[in-house]
Amino acid sequence: MTRHEEQGDAGRPTGRRSRALRIAGLTLAGTLVLAAAAAGWAYWHLNHNITSVDIDSALGDDRPARAMFTPAPTASADASPVPTGSLNILVLGSDSRSGAANRELGGGDSEGARSDTAMVVHLDAGRTTATVVSIPRDTLVTRPSCPLGSGRTSAPAYGVMFNTAYELGGPVCAVKTVETLTGVRMDHYLEIDFSGFARLVDALGGVDVTTGQDISDDRSHLHLEAGTHHLDGTRALALARTRHGIGDGSDLGRIGLQQTLVKALLKQVSDAGLLSDPARLYRVADAATAGLTTDTGLDSLGELMSLARSLEGLTADRVTTVTMPVVTAPSDPNRVIPEEPRASELWASLR
Repeated sequence: MTRHEEQGDAGRPTGRRSRALRIAGLTLAGTLVLAAAAAGWAYWHLNHNITSVDIDSALGDDRPARAMFTPAPTASADASPVPTGSLNILVLGSDSRSGAANRELGGGDSEGARSDTAMVVHLDAGRTTATVVSIPRDTLVTRPSCPLGSGRTSAPAYGVMFNTAYELGGPVCAVKTVETLTGVRMDHYLEIDFSGFARLVDALGGVDVTTGQDISDDRSHLHLEAGTHHLDGTRALALARTRHGIGDGSDLGRIGLQQTLVKALLKQVSDAGLLSDPARLYRVADAATAGLTTDTGLDSLGELMSLARSLEGLTADRVTTVTMPVVTAPSDPNRVIPEEPRASELWASLR
């Protein structure tokens, strides 16, 4: 081979080296295209996992006042501002989703909608502290008139169980009933079903929970001795649902376990190191969004990520869990009513 054949007229590589560079360039370009396509598909998939309900349009303006939002300073003019205003989110656990996974875990069908877990999550201004208030499902409340679709509305009902609101009118009626009960505007709505919750716990690698007493509940298939246990998704769901194996078998005992589980999950998310493990982050995001229903203000991956960014300073030890103060209902020893004035004072502190 001559010097001219090796380098060409301008000293450029030719022959086998030239072909090798072209192949390497094409391979790199193909890899970048595939990576971009995979990232685009992942974003599309996570977005389309989310089901949303337009609660604001359904309820109109006859609601408590909305809190003012303030953006936090950002590192550069190009960065998106992170909201730091106080926020109230109604979080429901639902057994209403249809599908084999939910039925296997004990969920009802879409015509038997129930929400046995209800929490108002209040994020304080600055979003470095939070209060989670559980509302017992057995609370007797005034259920307001709710839109039912196709121009129909329900009649108001008095002294009915709190969880009948969701059963009657889904997320819209649940939000309106909570706002009527509390006088607090629900800025957002989040609902997760049985299978979504179990998948989320499994994607996080399970959760460590400490119980102060033995639990033996044949109905939820959960049997635990007092102490610390590492639970997979199915057993964590059983813990969230159990009520007959603890205390007096009432919903109040179950709420205590749910609050313990919430704080344990927050700690697990904080300790998981998701940002350093993209594959695991995707699994967690896929699990979190697959069983999720939100209001239209949180129905995209971008909006959920913005909310998550605003909570970077919130750790499990800065979350306070309480139950709405209640007393036994005079009309039924198996039901409760808000204890006044303590209940009203609690809700006033969240406005």
